[in-house]
Amino acid sequence: MIVHTLRFAFKDGTTEEQKARVLTLMRRTASVESVSFATVGQSLGDPAEGFTHAYCVGIEDLAALERYMHDPVHLAGDPEILPHLARVSVGPDVSDDMAPELAGRIMALHEKKAAMYPEWAARLEPLVEIQVASGPTGRS
Repeated sequence: MIVHTLRFAFKDGTTEEQKARVLTLMRRTASVESVSFATVGQSLGDPAEGFTHAYCVGIEDLAALERYMHDPVHLAGDPEILPHLARVSVGPDVSDDMAPELAGRIMALHEKKAAMYPEWAARLEPLVEIQVASGPTGRS
């Protein structure tokens, strides 16, 4: 199981209606077939870090993760979601798969998606801090 987490903050000026729409779209993405479990809501982390909300999905394995990343529902939601976010922290993810190369394989899937969808990658780049894992097998 791979547990993929995002913490995020909305841009200043985002209305409550826009926030609700973003959370609805995230819940829709979290309900695709490749997701085993999910939660979308408030971030309970340190408020000083500046993240107000969180998104967490459990995904069975790398094959399911790749399906999740390219699911049409996921791809359709991001263009509506990303314009409302001030910043996003991705990970660190968690897994019960003890393979030492797992973080690198997850990053390779992300990089493949970025290459396939350069407009998506360009929108995401200024917002995101990626921390799939720390150390020699991941980026932190």
